[in-house]
Amino acid sequence: MRLRAFLTAIAAVLCMAAASDPAERLPDPAQEARAREIFQQVRCLVCQNESIDDSNAELAQDLRRIVRDQVREGRSDAEIKRFLTDRYGEFVLLRPSFSVGNAALWLGPFLVVVLGLVLLLARLRARAPEVELDAADVERLRRLENRER
Repeated sequence: MRLRAFLTAIAAVLCMAAASDPAERLPDPAQEARAREIFQQVRCLVCQNESIDDSNAELAQDLRRIVRDQVREGRSDAEIKRFLTDRYGEFVLLRPSFSVGNAALWLGPFLVVVLGLVLLLARLRARAPEVELDAADVERLRRLENRER
């Protein structure tokens, strides 16, 4: 019985999270679908790891309203994203574009791995070769071992 109540509660929460206010939706289903695609690409600045489509924060609601208004006005996806980045910065996009300003963020991890491999190879090449012991050294080693016992 408790399991059934728990599952019902989870289903209700998921339905509330997935449902949006019908008054906010665009009357044209194609425009609404396009707006929802853009929602998935825009970060909630309050939650930071969620899209505005998944967030219930007030700022996310405001951003959804802005995107819907701009879709209704006929702006392209690129124009809407440019408006949002001009207003909130590049951080508002879940997948920021590649630019000179963020090249270090995109290329930094690869450069660190390449530098690590170069240093590893240089260290492996620079190490001294293992020297074979000659008969005199082997005999001296045996004598030392016998003394310690």
